[in-house]
Amino acid sequence: MRIALFITCLNDALFPDAGKATVALLERLGVEVDFPMAQTCCGQMHYNTGYPADAAALAASFAAAFAGYEYVVAPSGSCAAMVRDIHPRIVPDASVPRVFELSEFLIDVLGVEDVGAYFPHKVTYHPTCHSLRLLNVGDRPLRLLRAVAGLELEELPGAQECCGFGGTFSLKNPDVSTAMGADKVANAVSTGAQYLVAADNSCLMHIGGLAQRSGAPIRTIHLAEVLAATRAA
Repeated sequence: MRIALFITCLNDALFPDAGKATVALLERLGVEVDFPMAQTCCGQMHYNTGYPADAAALAASFAAAFAGYEYVVAPSGSCAAMVRDIHPRIVPDASVPRVFELSEFLIDVLGVEDVGAYFPHKVTYHPTCHSLRLLNVGDRPLRLLRAVAGLELEELPGAQECCGFGGTFSLKNPDVSTAMGADKVANAVSTGAQYLVAADNSCLMHIGGLAQRSGAPIRTIHLAEVLAATRAA
């Protein structure tokens, strides 16, 4: 089984711990992970902003960088959805590799729900839009969280509502984006959770920034970092 990590440009530049946690978790489960150095952006930002030719060039580059791998794992539902849903439309002749969001790979490919994690905190889970609506990950992340030792999972009110980030949406519609994010923060705080967990650092960046600026008593953390945590850590 040849496995490659697609770190995504946001994680690479701003949240590398999500990628490190993904590798640590997979290696703990006996999976050997490669990291193709030729990888770069999936082109989602370009495509959504109206530059399909630039996005197509990045999609072709992605296919070349990950050619030959049986599975590609990404700690991002947003970028995984871009590769699976949009890349075949804009580079139909390219051989697009099989890309899985982390929770999909753990449950559907490895057949694992209890990954041996230990995270003694109260958390709530935000299902990001792309993972929920394009990838249809369903309750996979929740099943993984429920199996974490010491973790207390609280249901998030309005969980399926968008946090308001939406990539360039937050730049073009900052007032609406901020209001949506503030609602998400308020709902998370109402659970009494110490952490809000999600599988996309783009959403966590938006929610976490609003929480920090408002002084809300909650922190954000990527799903991979929770699942990689152990008693020894």
